[in-house]
Parts: sequence; structure tokens; C-alpha cells
Amino acid sequence: MRSKRQTLDWSLMLLSQEIESSIDHSELAGWGLTVATQHHGHALELIRQYRLENLGWPWRRKIRRNVLFDWGSVAWVFLLVAFFWIQGNRSGVAAAGMMDAAAVTRGEWWRLFTAIFLHADIGHLVANAGFGLVLLGLAMGAYGTGVGLLSAYLAGVGGNVLAWLIDPNHLSLGASGMVMGCVGLLAAQAVSLSRDRPRLPKPMLAGLAAGVMLFLLLGSSSSPQTDLVAHAGGFITGVLLGTLLTLTPRVTSHPAVNLLAGALFSLLVILAWRSALWQSR
Repeated sequence: MRSKRQTLDWSLMLLSQEIESSIDHSELAGWGLTVATQHHGHALELIRQYRLENLGWPWRRKIRRNVLFDWGSVAWVFLLVAFFWIQGNRSGVAAAGMMDAAAVTRGEWWRLFTAIFLHADIGHLVANAGFGLVLLGLAMGAYGTGVGLLSAYLAGVGGNVLAWLIDPNHLSLGASGMVMGCVGLLAAQAVSLSRDRPRLPKPMLAGLAAGVMLFLLLGSSSSPQTDLVAHAGGFITGVLLGTLLTLTPRVTSHPAVNLLAGALFSLLVILAWRSALWQSR
């Protein structure tokens, strides 16, 4: 370890998780911690998580133990607002980018991606941006800034894919499928809890139940404008992606992986809209 202070910090953190440790120091090896053999793996995982939570990134904040909120979701809200402004000031944008299952069948694949950034009116935008700000912030805090953002976006695309497969005449727009994807991603965190504590199934069941209830509350409104299929598709895709991500936490939490995921998200947005606007010329 780098210093005595870091060693003390890690020792106190482990003690807060009921893992006792002793501090060792030598001129050759430096500072270190010793824990019981049966706690070694768990202690390494706790230290890894502690380091991730204390990287000094100003937009990530701990709101309770093991729960992070990533204020990077504000940038996504600004992106939605920017597209809404463009949509209102440039004719043809909504028609070129909205979800149209028949057009997708004809080869206009980009609609699966671009429809997420379009909204019917200001109320529609405010609802998705408000819920999305919170849920996407939690998803990005749980999985990493870039990985969480890309996963939520792909979950929204998954909702549009399901709508395309089920209804050949489906028409829709909006980020609600992506918002429901965030719910699915958060529900999948229960899988991680069950893996860490195989003898305690209650956290897994409680997490999944909470995710399903939140989906039913937010995604299954009886309003005729509610896109139930896209909502369900986004939620299911989010659960599947989240389950896969919890199997490789060391990979998905790596800064380089998150930078790559953020770059891929940006590339998908640019390519999809470039195709949409080029086709509409």
C-alpha cells in the first residue's frame, strides 16, 4: 500500500463490514493488511469497491451504503432536451427518427435507436427526463458511468426491437423504454447479492420484487399513449444485460471499459442519426 493513512482507511472500512484485520509494516514490503483466510476474497472485493467509490469523480456520490448516484445522468437529460428543441425547430426530424416497425422492416434500422430521443410533447419529455434522471443516475452508479449509460440505451433499443417483432405496424417515440431498462438493470443487482450471499435468498427476491413493482408502477399505465410492449421489452432487456454485467464486475467497473462504453454510446447515437437525417434529405 502507498501509505499508513491508506492502510488505516482500508482497515476501518473492513471493520465496518465486520472483517477484522491487522496492520503490517516493513521497510521492504511497505504497509499491508492481514485478514483471516476465509475472509480474504470478500476483503479484496470490498477494497476494490471502496477504491472505485473514492476515485474522486465529482459526479458520483454515495447516497447510502453500497449505493452510488451518478450525476452524469444530467448530461443525458440535456441531450433529450437538445433533441426536443431540434425536433421542434427542424421539420422532418420526428418523421425521420420515430419508431416505425414497417420502415424498420424495409431496412431503416436506425429508428430502433433514434426514436429514444424524440418526444410527443413537453409533458412526455418532462416525465421521461424526470424519472430517467434518477433511474439512469442509479444505474450508472451501480454499473459505471459509461457501462450503465450504454446498457440503458441498449435496453431501450431492446424495447423497440420487441415492439417491431410483435406489431408490424407499430409507431412510437420516447425514452420510456430506456427508463424501464434502467429499472431492469437495477433489479438485476439482486443477482449480485444472491451470488455474494448464496445462503440468503431474501435480498435477491426483494430486489427482483421491487424492480417488478416499480416497472408495474411506472411502465404499465392504462393511458392509451403508454407503449406497454416497448416498456416490457426495455425492462426485460435491462434485466438480461444487468445479469450479465454482474457476472463480470471487475471488467465493467474498470475506467478504460467505461470510457470505451461511453465512446460506443456516442458512436451509436451519431451513426443512427446520421443515417436518419441522410435518408430524409
